[in-house]
Amino acid sequence: MILKCIIVDDELMARKSLQRLCEQHESLALVAVCEQADEALRVLTEQEIDLIWLDVEMPGLSGFDLLERLPTTPLVVLTTTKTEYAFDAFQYQVADYLKKPIALPRFNLAVEKVLDLSDHRKPVQPPINPRREIYVKTDGRYIRIPYETISYIENMGDYVKIITNTQAVVVYTTMKSLEEKLGREFLRVHRSYIVHLDKIVDIEENNLLIANKVIPISRANKAELMNRLNVL
Repeated sequence: MILKCIIVDDELMARKSLQRLCEQHESLALVAVCEQADEALRVLTEQEIDLIWLDVEMPGLSGFDLLERLPTTPLVVLTTTKTEYAFDAFQYQVADYLKKPIALPRFNLAVEKVLDLSDHRKPVQPPINPRREIYVKTDGRYIRIPYETISYIENMGDYVKIITNTQAVVVYTTMKSLEEKLGREFLRVHRSYIVHLDKIVDIEENNLLIANKVIPISRANKAELMNRLNVL
């Protein structure tokens, strides 16, 4: 398998180092080397890219800003001189997190991980759940939650919080797992929120309102949200 990849980094020496590593690896095809995130955004919208080697701190758009703007996200390996972005990396579900300077063995290990993830990546199919409900385990018991009672779901790291008409249930699971189980009336509008589309009260700029909760809409998800709503 050959992965088409790009490098996004504002540091010249870091770009050159990564470029050498990519060009020497038989499973990588380097498509572009970008100094700024907005330059990478143009490449990513014009070409099909499998992998981004992405710096976090850059002038203008940061690496995370770039990910927010992408309608679909390729596999991502973060490259940074700092370790403080590890939690954000988890939130964005990046494939790996490399600290500069990057040694060849660690680089190769990251490529192996990316190749494995790419091989097992499958498009998410609309879930089939005719019962229109889910059962979630909390406090040692399973609770039945009908779809129509769910207002929104909030990411809490290793847990999610399901807000219904009558309660808030904290469950040990991932947002991705819930996305695969819920029906089309639900949409992930931000990396931290899944909403029930029928519960939306109004939308203003990059926020929506459900009950009394203001929920952010990421740029990457806004187009899909507007497509799914009956907008005049």
